[in-house]
Amino acid sequence: MRVLTKLLAKVAIQCDGGVTNVEQVASVSRLTPDEVACHVHDLVRLQRSAYAVEAELIGDDRIPPLTETAEELLSSGLTWHVLRMDGEIVAALALIEEDGLIDIDRLMVSPQRHRHGLAKTLIGSLPAGPAVVSTGRDNTPARRLYEALGFTHAEDQEVIPGLWVSSYRRRSSGLAPTH
Repeated sequence: MRVLTKLLAKVAIQCDGGVTNVEQVASVSRLTPDEVACHVHDLVRLQRSAYAVEAELIGDDRIPPLTETAEELLSSGLTWHVLRMDGEIVAALALIEEDGLIDIDRLMVSPQRHRHGLAKTLIGSLPAGPAVVSTGRDNTPARRLYEALGFTHAEDQEVIPGLWVSSYRRRSSGLAPTH
């Protein structure tokens, strides 16, 4: 496992009825195929919880990662970058890189860790260069994130009847790689 970056993340914790901010060290690493196999059930669990949030936002639960099995995830051929806090995988990004183009196939953050900059950290750990990503057309938080990170809206497409996806493209990275 190659650690790409480390960061301090502020996490709010409930303590005696109040909320306290605590700093935790988080690390982004690229998983080897053996590590993906070792953590496949953690990745499937994270994927299902993260995409359940998107399904609710877009009003459609026909998102393929919601029903993907561990075996299907393993055979996908994706490269996985994960972000761990206290040893637990709390966010992950899976991609395919071909001919210099990074295709972000999925980006997922534990619903308990939303709005802490974890998705931005994962995208920031990628090499500079052109990239593409897609999200549900009605997933406003994801769309705002991609636009804030320098992605431009390319198109909306109805991938199956009633399920719309928005595609985004980045010509080069506005973020310096953190690895």
